[in-house]
This record gives sequence, C-alpha cells and structure tokens, in this order.
Amino acid sequence: MADNGAVVEVVEGCRLPVLRKNQENEDEWPLAEILSVKEIPGRKLYYVHYIDFNKRLDEWVTPDRLDIKKLQFPKKEAKTPTKNGLPGSRPSSPEREVRKSLDLNLQTATAPSRGKTLPTPRSSLDPSNSVSSIPKRKAETVSLATQASPAPSVPSLPGSAEASQAPVYPSVRETTTFNPKTRDDHDQLASLTTNGTARRLIPSQPGRKRKANCGGTDEDSQDSSDGIPTAPRMTGSLVSDRSHDDIVTRMKNIDCIELGRHRLKPWYFSPYPQELTTLPILYLCEFCLKYLKSLKCLQRHLTKCHLRHPPGNEIYRKGTISFFEIDGRKNKNYSQNLCLLAKCFLDHKTLYYDTDPFLFYVMTEYDSKGFHIVGYFSKEKESTEDYNVACILTLPPYQRRGYGKLLIEFSYELSKVEGKTGTPEKPLSDLGLLSYRSYWSQTILEILMDLKPDNGERPQITINEISEITSVKKEDVISTLQYLNLINYYKGQYILTLSEDIVEGHEKAMQKRHLRIDPKCLHFTPKDWSKRGKW
Repeated sequence: MADNGAVVEVVEGCRLPVLRKNQENEDEWPLAEILSVKEIPGRKLYYVHYIDFNKRLDEWVTPDRLDIKKLQFPKKEAKTPTKNGLPGSRPSSPEREVRKSLDLNLQTATAPSRGKTLPTPRSSLDPSNSVSSIPKRKAETVSLATQASPAPSVPSLPGSAEASQAPVYPSVRETTTFNPKTRDDHDQLASLTTNGTARRLIPSQPGRKRKANCGGTDEDSQDSSDGIPTAPRMTGSLVSDRSHDDIVTRMKNIDCIELGRHRLKPWYFSPYPQELTTLPILYLCEFCLKYLKSLKCLQRHLTKCHLRHPPGNEIYRKGTISFFEIDGRKNKNYSQNLCLLAKCFLDHKTLYYDTDPFLFYVMTEYDSKGFHIVGYFSKEKESTEDYNVACILTLPPYQRRGYGKLLIEFSYELSKVEGKTGTPEKPLSDLGLLSYRSYWSQTILEILMDLKPDNGERPQITINEISEITSVKKEDVISTLQYLNLINYYKGQYILTLSEDIVEGHEKAMQKRHLRIDPKCLHFTPKDWSKRGKW
C-alpha cells in the first residue's frame, strides 16, 4: 500500500511505482514517470507515463495510487545523457532545447541527413530464381536451424546461369509453423502508422520534382498557432521527428471526442486549438470533420453543412462500403481536419498543414443518414521510394472487424491499377509491422496454395511473379517468406516447405476474412503527378 504520510513533494520528472489494473483486472505497480502536476479543489492530480508501456495508457492519477516509498527524483542533466540525440523521458530545460535546435540546424546545413531508419531486409535471394510447389503432398523432412529474430539471411542463390528450381511443397515437419489465426488477432488496425524514429530535414534531392515552399502555414487553416511547425516539410513524409518532442506533446490534451453516434477517447496528443482542450467533449461534424466547442454549435453547423459524404470522388462501392479519393490541395480544410482527428490515435504521425503533396483515401460505411467515416490512409502523390501508404488508421469503434486489412488490401489494389509495386512508408511501428505481415502472409500463401502441378512436375513461380501478382514489393515478399521460415536450401536448390499447420491455419483464417476488395467495383484512373498542371 502506498505510504503518503511522509512529507515528500512529488515533482515533474520523478519516477515511482503507480497502482493500475492490468488486463486481468489485477492490481500491479509498474514504474511510472510524473509528467505534470495540477491542483484541483481539495487535492492534487498527477499525470503519469508508465515506463515500457504505450503512451495511450497515460492518465491522471490521485496521490493514493503513488508509492512514495520508492520515489526516484530526477537526476541532474550531466548524468542523464540523451540517446541518439532524442529527448529523454524527463522534461527538457529551455536552454538545452535551444542548444539542441542550434546543433540540429548546423548539422543539416553542413552534412547530408543521417536520420535513423530501419534497414531494408537484405537477402541474397535472386527474384528471378524460380520456386515450385506441389500443394498438400507429404515430403521428406528438411532439417533447419532454429530461426532467430530477426530472420536469418538465406545462403546465396546460384547465379542466373546456374539457377536451380526451388520446389514448394508441404512438409510433415512441425518446426516453426505459422498460424494465421493467432496473427489475425493483430489484423484489425488499432492504429497503424509509419513509426517515427528521428528523421532530420534533408536537403532537396536531385531530380526531386516537388517545388520547395517558402511560406508558412495555410492562411485558410482553422488554427495554426498551437505548436504546429510553420516551416514546410522538405519531403512528403508524415513520419514524426521525435527530436521535437516536449512535455506538452507527450500529454493527451483532449478528453473526449463526439463523432456522429460515437464518443472516442483519444490516445495521444493532437494540436487542436488551445481553447478547445479544456472542454469535457470536443464535437466534430462526422461529414466535414469540422471541430466545434458545444453541442449547440454542432446543431447549428449541421443546418448549414450539406455534406453527407467526404468531399472528393467516390472511386469504390460495394454493399455499404465506399472509398473516396480526396486531394490534399483541393480539399485542404477537410484534409487538415482529418489529420487532426488521426493524430489523436497515431503517436508517431507529424501533423503539417501542408497537405498538398498527399492524397487521402477515406473508407466509409453507408446508411440512411449518409456515409460515415470508418478509417483512411494517405499516400504521396509522388513517392521516390515507391511508398503506397504514408499513414493508415481504423477508428477505434471499427477496430477488430476486418476493416484494417481491407484498407491495406485497397492500397495494393490501387498499386495494381497503377502498374507498380508498393510498400508502406518505413519504418513501421510494431503494430503496423504485425498488421502488414498478417496481410502479406495470407496473400502470399493464397497464391502458393493455388498453384497446380504442371505435367506431374512441381509448379514453378518466381519472387518476381509473386510481386507482380500482388503488387507487394520484392523485399517485402522475401522478408515475409523468411519470417514464416518457408525458405530452405535442400539438395542444391531452394524450396518452400508448407507445413500442415500452416495450411490448416491459413484456411481457417481465410474463412474468417469476410471483407474483401472486389476489383470490379473499383473505378480509378491514376494521374501522372510529375506534371505540375495536375496539382
């Protein structure tokens, strides 16, 4: 039990165990950091961040939940160096922030960006090497070393002149199996985002066709004075630069959002206007996403707002599901409001008012009152890295119902129409990687299991062919096969062994996947955004 009898002042930056309930509704005392202290009539409240827990669990707690006996005071600055230039957990002093800003500006002015990124999966697999399959036929067991995480590199394939064919066939072995059912638990996107490690501004790249903006924020934006950077981005990326974190953005500032018939509890900070952050409920128009301070204001707005669907073109409809394509330049206010809402549930997304370089694809569900937003993803009009998704989100009321995987599938359908292979913007968050791996795994296994023997011989397929069929980038295909531990080197050739557990698990998972994109219902014509007239 916490001992609050001692006269000890708990200040910002202190660490101590805090009482909370876990998923089994049992008491636990994880270590937490005090981010803020406020006084209300009769008592103090402390805003805590649980160390090693997701920030969406941060909350205001009463003093009786603090274990004062194990209080740790903040250490001096000299003894707590930051890691990789990123801010530590404790609040930063203004002087240190100024020095860090000057250092950052100096580095970006004198040297190319060396922002921290995740390495692309490297493999010596040659995409031109063929892979063959005889589905559901037992074969001799192939001995493999236990796969570590991350997936080990595969031995080099022979050159194209001596490319050996790799049969893909089921094996009775039971080592390292993949059960899509268990991975499907992570399928619905709680919040899928391109995760932010530090990424500094980089100089304009040669051949980059996006012109550099000189001005500040958009004049028509609803608010631009609450901590939003006024300088435009140098690239189209929405990945957060964590070097600009401060004590304000680490705390949730909105208590509740009412969107149509749903009330949402935000998970993270979002830069709504300061005067709205003190309200018990923030009201949004569910069609234009305009934010209002009271129910009366919302009712008055609804008499003037004639939108019953997102602005832009409806490019897909099947049953009650529709997708709308919104140009970030033509529908700037809606795009900005969508980013503000999404920031409540995406921790590593940087919100900029310059939405011009982006297209937004909003998924809606239709009923007699209109088209209600379910989720969305954004993508760059021009991506030099072949990204087909920048940010992606399923709103909490619609999570764990298959909509997340539907958004991912739709992004790849657009890539198929464009005749390109695509990949989500890297690096991915942990949850994002799980969701995409689940989709990649099911999509690739679906192709492998549909292969038929050719004249009694094992059917052939190459990595390139899988990539062309699915529009999944080759690196993602290879990393998924390695992650599932399907690639093996056997008698001088590469084979893919599908265990019976993988086959059965995949079939069960596909039976549960009821929502699918029908390409026949997609009416989409890609544009060449390299021509400035298209903007």
